Amino acid sequence: MTRINVMQPWLGAEEVAAVTEVIESGWVAQGPKVAAFEEAFARRQEAEHAVATSSCTTALHLALLVGGVGPEDDVVVPSFSFVATTNAPTYVGARPVFADVDPVTGNLTAATVEAALTPRTRAVIAVDQGGVPVDLAAIRSVTDPRGILVIEDAACGAGSTYRGRPVGAGAELAAWSFHPRKLLTTGEGGMLTTSNEEWARRARTLREHAMSVSAAARHASVLAPPEEYLEVGFNYRMTDLQAAVGIVQLGRLDEIVRRRREIAATYDEAIASIDGLRAVRDPSWGTSNFQSYWVEVEPRFAMDREGLLAHLASAEISARRGIMAAHRQPAHAALEHAPLPVTERLTDATLILPVFHQMTAEEQDRVIDALRSAAAR
Repeated sequence: MTRINVMQPWLGAEEVAAVTEVIESGWVAQGPKVAAFEEAFARRQEAEHAVATSSCTTALHLALLVGGVGPEDDVVVPSFSFVATTNAPTYVGARPVFADVDPVTGNLTAATVEAALTPRTRAVIAVDQGGVPVDLAAIRSVTDPRGILVIEDAACGAGSTYRGRPVGAGAELAAWSFHPRKLLTTGEGGMLTTSNEEWARRARTLREHAMSVSAAARHASVLAPPEEYLEVGFNYRMTDLQAAVGIVQLGRLDEIVRRRREIAATYDEAIASIDGLRAVRDPSWGTSNFQSYWVEVEPRFAMDREGLLAHLASAEISARRGIMAAHRQPAHAALEHAPLPVTERLTDATLILPVFHQMTAEEQDRVIDALRSAAAR
């Protein structure tokens, strides 16, 4: 019996050709392909500016820096997210403050954000968890009157929509991931999008050691101009090799989303008839790309989450535990926080089922059959 992976990227001959073209050009570092990818991504996401980075984590770091967040500031974050969401505020010396999430979407809400605000709150990082769009306008109705910056962690969000537009389109700052677990991949890599031209300019400088002249501009000159290092910067650059893949992947995005939503609809229909399982769904304000199709194992189900994971593994089906709770991780266990009952429930009771573009009907039937046999135990 062949193994069914939880996710695998959709890459093909077009990506190979794009990378080959870059190699043959002799320019493989950050250069013209990165600029072209930034332009294409900004256009697709309806963003004013896009700045390619080495990862979503580095994009979050830059977002906090250009947004003016620093020591003595508090940043509200969901614990129910990959640990990078919590790590990023610590990079700038700020204190992460955990907020609980909605039990249906797994996202922050206006109410959970408001409950977590402190006199020192400078920013909120709101996540589109698993591709489910966060209700950004509702959160900003709480934060905007207080002068609090909202950064959208859209790591999983490419291809999802919010109120008829791409997620991130209404954000002052948004950070994106192109890790292989995401729909659109460059291997590793990320993007920062923003409505603020000055923030975009500074992010481009900071990602390249804060040099006054970009590496691309220097290498394009026979006699390179002298450069200065304007502040302490970082090496957060994307390569043209990665960007070439990203441009091709961006052209595939609509088809990837269509296929994943088709797979999700098949899961929806099957799981609706399995007592004790609750599947993630689209919220009323948008559509998910189903970067992760997660299921809550309710107490009345025949086995707990760990038992179901083991049952699926016995059928060579590689599911995953649901989203982590960052406040339980040793790196952040010392942070004081209010009770997070929904976060802990979802962390303990959810799992992610296999979804990938190339998934066959037979493979999905195997997953569904395994869920049904578990329910019958």
